[in-house]
Amino acid sequence: MNNSVNIQQLALNLGLSILEYNLIVDKLGREPNEFETYLFSAQWSEHCGYKHSKYYLKKLNSSFESENAGYVEIGDNAIVFKVESHNHPSAVEPYQGAATGIGGIVRDILAMGARPVALLNSLKFGDLKESKVKKIFNGVVSGISGYGNTIGIPTVAGEISFHETYNNNPLANVMCIGVSKKDELMSSHADGPDRLMAYVGSKTGPDGVHGASFASKEFGKEESPERPSVQVGDPFAEKNLIEASLEIMKIKGVEACQDMGAAGILSSTSEMAYKGKLGCELYLDKVPIRQNDIKPWEIMLSESQERMLFLIEKGCEEQIKKICDKYMLEFAIIGKTIQTSLYRVFEKEQGKILAELDIDVLVNAPEFYKNNVVPTSFYINRGRKIPSIEESADSILKRILAHPTFGSKRWVYEQFDYQVGTNTLIIPGYADSSAIWLKGTQNAIALTIDSNEIYTYLDPYEGTKNVVYEAARNLISIGAKPLAITDNLNFGNPEENEISWQFEQTIEGLISASRELNTPVVSGNVSFYNSYKDKSIYPTPIIGMVGEIEDITKIINKKFKETNDEIYLIGKQQINLEKIGGSLFLYILKDFIGGEIDTVDPLSELQLHKFILELIDKRLVKSVHDVSKGGLLFSIVETCICSNLGFEGNVGSTIEELFGENQGMFIVSISPTDSSKLEEFATTKKIEFKKLGKVVSKEKGIDIGTHKFDLEELNNIYFNSIPNILEDNRC
Repeated sequence: MNNSVNIQQLALNLGLSILEYNLIVDKLGREPNEFETYLFSAQWSEHCGYKHSKYYLKKLNSSFESENAGYVEIGDNAIVFKVESHNHPSAVEPYQGAATGIGGIVRDILAMGARPVALLNSLKFGDLKESKVKKIFNGVVSGISGYGNTIGIPTVAGEISFHETYNNNPLANVMCIGVSKKDELMSSHADGPDRLMAYVGSKTGPDGVHGASFASKEFGKEESPERPSVQVGDPFAEKNLIEASLEIMKIKGVEACQDMGAAGILSSTSEMAYKGKLGCELYLDKVPIRQNDIKPWEIMLSESQERMLFLIEKGCEEQIKKICDKYMLEFAIIGKTIQTSLYRVFEKEQGKILAELDIDVLVNAPEFYKNNVVPTSFYINRGRKIPSIEESADSILKRILAHPTFGSKRWVYEQFDYQVGTNTLIIPGYADSSAIWLKGTQNAIALTIDSNEIYTYLDPYEGTKNVVYEAARNLISIGAKPLAITDNLNFGNPEENEISWQFEQTIEGLISASRELNTPVVSGNVSFYNSYKDKSIYPTPIIGMVGEIEDITKIINKKFKETNDEIYLIGKQQINLEKIGGSLFLYILKDFIGGEIDTVDPLSELQLHKFILELIDKRLVKSVHDVSKGGLLFSIVETCICSNLGFEGNVGSTIEELFGENQGMFIVSISPTDSSKLEEFATTKKIEFKKLGKVVSKEKGIDIGTHKFDLEELNNIYFNSIPNILEDNRC
């Protein structure tokens, strides 16, 4: 391909636009050659280049691309964490897509010098009764368990929901948390010329080639299933890589580390050099490869798994090689940093130059921005009238419990090893978030991940704020102080005006909520083009949040403890019936998505958070559970089920009061001897409260005044909601 027409066509075939191709020619002062065109197609993809999100992300966090992950400090420890997606691969090859998603996020944490200690996931699937969705669901869950269990990192918490918007485009978002001493953190920035670029890990093959480009296009527009774009993971190699990397980082002369993730060798080497305001030279004959017929550009773009790039000083090669040999990993010096800001790729050392580019041009994809306007669909959805519900509370509750979004996820989390490492303090199913003990201290890390696609569809700004506050309430519920946020922003085609507006509003909501809660956004990821045949998913920002528990003896869960304990509603007392839009019971019963969603009152919410934490610190309450999806009645029923105890009291008289969703509410249980203390304390702090009832034996079931429910029957529906659908051969 030597003439301009062929190179231009190649660029277009690889996903670059004509505008981007002309921009490359203009910036280089020449036409790129064939090899260079492949490099630009990956590095300027949406996945690597953040073309449609950089403008907004800079408002959120000016250092959004600075390191592999963000961190907060607890004592002498740095708590490193991040969430990323593997959506497209999980749709095409669910097992490997989910498995390699875990591998990638683990290496991001590892590259910071932290030992990975916990995993969480946020999974979104379509209608589970559809055979295609069922296959994806089974594959993703198996991929997470197969890879996560093998590498010895517990999957301690998560969320799963089902909505037809994800029928053809599931979301597989994985969060990883690691721990390091503050003075042992590793940077990804090259810090000087003539440092060696060391390759450590598995050999490079053609799997995952075009993976970054694959994640930057819509489904349903081409016949090819694009299976070559899906990476293949080896968890045993990953486990070895974790241990080897942590040993290598202790060697004097090891200066930087970068995971070979999206766009593999290309992105890891170019970005490492660029961050250090340097250039680099690469020698492709030095790269360990699995097959001899692999093309030079495939070596550069391959996303073969379990590979890391280290920047080292000359003289420590033998030490590193010895460690790699012990763990049966490849080791090679594949290049070096140079003073000039050029990115050079050689066929072999002192051989033919395949690429010679200004590194600034290669790494800095163009920045696109739209002057967004509010779409008419926002007003139409907001103005839809809430439908009347004729069914009985008994019928509605059973239908909700049978829906896989509300039903128990035990079928899923029992496939995960959530206690490996012996640091897990709260196991799945018994609290609103999880906690990992920092051994040798009284401290623990509190962890949660949350989203609400219906809220964020109806009102991206307020919906995103609600999700952030819900994540904070999850941490508060176990006695943790929220510290910081990571996010994964899943959207459709950003070139569409409505999607661009949704994204902008989401960022603004995230900025607002993070400032109000004093929980900075320290890391994150954007996943665009989650669309199928021009139909985008609902905007789905996933919020991961980390908190601190100062005294592990005060950790609390949501389980009721003893009969005759009293149940209180703390916070908002009266459901705002004009703002129950987005409530899940409306979607399940009437397929209705519309109306106004409730909004957070920041001052009241922060006072409420402080009050709940004080109740826990004073050991006044026995359990805490925030009221969220499914409303007040579902929150009580869910707690009764996990406690195997009943409830007797008065929750509400109308369907809307029972199942409508509003913000800013907790239910707590307390010993009858302490109820006067709680009421006096709440009155002093000007916190609203109401006694709902008391805990009774499981034989008495759930009696809310207007309705009675058999606990054993509800148990059966709740725990079998997912298994029953999966076993239905009619699907």
